[in-house]
Amino acid sequence: MRINPLLPALLLMLAACATPFRSEVARFHQMPAPQGQTFTIQSSDSKLSGGLEFQQYASLVRERLMAQGYQPAANAGQATLVVDLDYGVNNGREKIDTRPGSGFGYGWGGYPYGFGPWGGWYGRRAWGGWYDPFWGGPGWGGGWGAPEVYSYTVFNSYLDMKITRAADGARLFEGRAEAQTRDDNLTRLVPNLVEAMFTNFPGRSGETVKVKIGPPSSRG
Repeated sequence: MRINPLLPALLLMLAACATPFRSEVARFHQMPAPQGQTFTIQSSDSKLSGGLEFQQYASLVRERLMAQGYQPAANAGQATLVVDLDYGVNNGREKIDTRPGSGFGYGWGGYPYGFGPWGGWYGRRAWGGWYDPFWGGPGWGGGWGAPEVYSYTVFNSYLDMKITRAADGARLFEGRAEAQTRDDNLTRLVPNLVEAMFTNFPGRSGETVKVKIGPPSSRG
């Protein structure tokens, strides 16, 4: 039987679309209950300030804060809270693994890798590794043959959010969401990281949680 050589790539793409987005989120805060506080959002990186891409991500954060009961300020000078955002993705690193071989063509599948450490974005501390999101449990594919060795690229992305009281500069919130994915598309990654950051916001101070977000088709 002849197998279309494009089939394995297509199957991988379909699997990636159906894979939940997993993130690790750490938050520290002394957030006041919403009582009419207003906020403004700015970029931690001056090179991003004013950019259309940053404005798109800032609008997502704005909607989340409004849902919490905080209100956007008419202008930056009138804000009682200042929100600083930073985000990015690295250049990726290659990983090697094996999958069951096939005696009749291409197959695909995989096994969980288990737990293993992976460093934080800046190397400031270890944000303990806890999953590999790409192959979960035995997959399907060829029925026999020696295991196939394959490689793929892993990207680490992050979203940092800090909230400061404008009157005295007191820090009220520090949060960081990190993810490990097969792609480096920020237009997909940042909205998911924002959703992870605001899951059960503001969370328990000093606690790191694992957040799983279903694929778009399952979010209703």
